[in-house]
Amino acid sequence: MRDFPSCFGENGVQVADSSSSSTTKAAQNVVTCVYQCKLHGRSCFITITWTRSLMGQGLSVGIDDLANQCLCKVDIKPWLFSKRKGSKSLEVDSSKIEIYWDLTNAKFGPGPEPLEGFYLAVVFNQEMVLLLGDLKKEAYKKVDTEAVDSNAIFIAKREHIFGKKFYGAKAQFCDQGQMHDVTIECDTVGLNDPCLVIRIDSKAVMQVKRLKWKFRGNHTILVDGLPVEVLWDVHNWLFGNSMGNAVFMFQTCLSADKLCASHSGFDPSVLTLSYSQQFRDSQSQGLGFSLILYAWKNE
Repeated sequence: MRDFPSCFGENGVQVADSSSSSTTKAAQNVVTCVYQCKLHGRSCFITITWTRSLMGQGLSVGIDDLANQCLCKVDIKPWLFSKRKGSKSLEVDSSKIEIYWDLTNAKFGPGPEPLEGFYLAVVFNQEMVLLLGDLKKEAYKKVDTEAVDSNAIFIAKREHIFGKKFYGAKAQFCDQGQMHDVTIECDTVGLNDPCLVIRIDSKAVMQVKRLKWKFRGNHTILVDGLPVEVLWDVHNWLFGNSMGNAVFMFQTCLSADKLCASHSGFDPSVLTLSYSQQFRDSQSQGLGFSLILYAWKNE
């Protein structure tokens, strides 16, 4: 099992042994998003995990400090979503944290993350620190707090994508930036020399030939004028069993200098836990957004 650099702490992205079909079936039902915010001037990470199972929709909200120490975590089980709306309240260090959600009219795509018609709010001592969804007016009315934009910054997303040759996802590589279509093209069946092509909005931005020799690596592309480092590991596709998954990470940087500095010691053939910590440190220093994709082959 090899760790892939991420900012998901103990739940770090891994290129795992995926021989169990149950792993594959469960994988597509989880999307994890990480936001950086301030609670009374204290920087923290808020992790939102959307799940879908046979029992219904689920949600988890966790708050950690920059040292990855959990301040609080709330698991909203599927049966609590029966009315599609609700709230939970708890105290942390003599402060009050409230979570409000309304998915009554939410619309979903193929995954568990709602696309529109919803809100999810995290309130700290009557201050809105995170507000997701398009029903912002309804959220502020429910919370009864001043309509001021939250200070949260979307810094990372982890999701699972499926396909046979083409794998697609959507990504917003900078805060409040344009939404892009990300397409990964890779056909490994019956080919002596497979290649990897990555497209942004249908435009090819990188191609990796002789993939059997370059099954792990990194390459820099430009999106919206920003450098984006692409890291890939397709070892399972080429040398593992048919149920294995590949892992891709797209990491933006605020400047090319920071990008080069953050990856100056990176060896794509050794994805270690120590590098995972370096990546987490770079996130806390404001080096941009990361999209981590598990790509599974449909049989």
